Amino acid sequence: MSGWNANDIPDQGGRLAVVTGANSGLGQVAARELARAGARVVLACRSEARGRDALNLLRGEVPGAEAEVRRLDLGDLASVREFATALSGERVDLLLNNAGVMALPYGTTADGFETQFGVNHLGHFALTGLLLPALLAVPGARIVTVSSMTHAMANIDARDLNSERGYRRWVAYARSKSANLLFTHELARRLAAHGSEVVAAAAHPGYAATNLQTAGPRAEGRRIAERVMRLGNRIVAQSAEAGALPLLYAATRPGVRPDAFIGPSFALWRGAPAPSWRAPWTLDDAMGERLWAASEELTGVTYDVPGVR
Repeated sequence: MSGWNANDIPDQGGRLAVVTGANSGLGQVAARELARAGARVVLACRSEARGRDALNLLRGEVPGAEAEVRRLDLGDLASVREFATALSGERVDLLLNNAGVMALPYGTTADGFETQFGVNHLGHFALTGLLLPALLAVPGARIVTVSSMTHAMANIDARDLNSERGYRRWVAYARSKSANLLFTHELARRLAAHGSEVVAAAAHPGYAATNLQTAGPRAEGRRIAERVMRLGNRIVAQSAEAGALPLLYAATRPGVRPDAFIGPSFALWRGAPAPSWRAPWTLDDAMGERLWAASEELTGVTYDVPGVR
């Protein structure tokens, strides 16, 4: 695994990859490298304008790339359903649940969920469930969900999933990232019970320089905090290209096991992709079942596949 990089991605010809949040940061890099390896890539973006800009950049870097933009707002379940319906009838080989928000001031999604939990977890839970029949039809398909090393700051609170009893932006973010790992764990368990070859895995980028760090301070007009984040991105963080490698590894490397968690090899921070430490609560079967049941109730999306419900 040492030294694994984008040049080691196996041929992706004939595969369809859906990448959420592909207009910037890790998603933009992942979409580009998947296209470079021959995949047809769907850039699933909340802003179609920014998606088109990313698509033009991708085509400039990868001439002949087979890629397209489709609108997806993970903070609006109607948009998630519309996106999934538009893909009905197509095979889906890879779903990369990458989009997310981080440490925002309190807000709610179009459906009334706390924004970080609603976008980072519930939106991807619904999208995965709606696309699962297409994934199950493809031997060896993969579902990779992006978490964060900051998940270790907080477990989910099953009694207060929407932070109605009090809101702390970083705790809410950590809980949403723990939810990503619990979802992957429970999905992998259910797929195994179904005898499916679909691999559900997770990844994190370590500390990678993207616009995610500055979005929260910018939204609140906290200029000093925004400058501090920008400085950290320049001095401490690894590049988005390096941060995307664990995602690409989990998505494409042969032999990735179900429920694997892939991250940078050096202190969870930077370096080549490798199996990553995770908090023990993200492997809790009972909590995974509780989160699953709550997510189905909140989104109205049930995984209507024999053995996966």
